[in-house]
Amino acid sequence: MKILTPQGDVTAFFARLRTCERAVLMLDYDGTLAPFRIERDQAVPYPGVREILTSIVQTGWTRLVIVSGRAVDELLPLLGLSVAPEIWGAHGWEHLSAQGTYQLGAISAAQSAVFTQLDAWAERQGFTAAWERKPVSRAFHWRAQDVANIPSLRAAVLQDWQVLIGDSGLEIHEFDGGVEMRVPGRDKGLAVRQILAETTPTTAVAYLGDDRTDEDAFQAVGHAGLSVLVREQFRPTVADLWLLPPAELLDFLREWDRITKNKRWQA
Repeated sequence: MKILTPQGDVTAFFARLRTCERAVLMLDYDGTLAPFRIERDQAVPYPGVREILTSIVQTGWTRLVIVSGRAVDELLPLLGLSVAPEIWGAHGWEHLSAQGTYQLGAISAAQSAVFTQLDAWAERQGFTAAWERKPVSRAFHWRAQDVANIPSLRAAVLQDWQVLIGDSGLEIHEFDGGVEMRVPGRDKGLAVRQILAETTPTTAVAYLGDDRTDEDAFQAVGHAGLSVLVREQFRPTVADLWLLPPAELLDFLREWDRITKNKRWQA
């Protein structure tokens, strides 16, 4: 554990959690709650995560939200929680409320047409095993590729994609282990801002993430709460605190669970 900013004092944060009226815990999935896997459907949470999250939800003091680049329908079976939490999927384009209400942002016909072309491109290139289809984006994962080949592969992919984009307005975003073409206008930061707009100043807020796409969320949290980088290798970040998974992540979640359980008993 390493404190990166004055706001990253985790002892002070947990002291606030003990006295707050409500709490919001926002969590990225891949690389944060679960280790990366080449077979994406095998990226299950670290041992112990499901049990702790289930306890946090059942305590009822915390608004637990998963904020991920994955699609909602991929996340639900991977999370494996007995009670589905609130989820913002596809970088803020999908929203599944804790009550089960689902919403998806609209995209244009031109953008849908580009995604169809991208799917055909991936099949021609033989990339289907590393291809991810989402409601408002397509992603190519190169974690399974030989490290020495990634720079040339990346250059070739970006060149082809720039041609396919045309005047659709779609944007290319790189992430740890791949590249994604997606509809602009939403990101994880939008999800965080929406959540924060529904909280009060006395709410204790934390966001945990690992990827460059989580930087939008960290910035959105700002001084309203604690932003936590969760990853084995440090990278430049605006986050307040750095935790190593899985041990330090589990310690953080267990302490959150312990404090909020005590709050329920005292209420």
